[in-house]
Amino acid sequence: MAKLSAKEIIDSLKEMTLLEIKEVVDLMKEEFGVDPTAVAVAAAPAGDSQVSEGPSTVDVVLASAGANKIAVIKIIKEVTGLGLGDSKAIADNGGVIKEKVATSEAEELKAKFEEAGATIELK
Repeated sequence: MAKLSAKEIIDSLKEMTLLEIKEVVDLMKEEFGVDPTAVAVAAAPAGDSQVSEGPSTVDVVLASAGANKIAVIKIIKEVTGLGLGDSKAIADNGGVIKEKVATSEAEELKAKFEEAGATIELK
């Protein structure tokens, strides 16, 4: 059997009914053990996800450095590229660590800071 190109596969899908496409998806699940619909959901257009998830960018704000201030200062310095004095000032007084960060990156930063004992707000 000759190998089909991706374009040929797409062209053949255009000619199928929804029921026929569903059968193809089910066969792919059986044959490869992978749900192709999960890939389609992950690759959904960003416009649709923005409506349901809220803003696409947020500010990462330090509310409190917590008990382990030295670890928090190190993370601030690493994340922002600021010097030790500026990083310490943010740890002491709180404030914006990063502005207009993608929500996924902001969640990662929040987890990193909270692991060190800090309290982070995403605004």
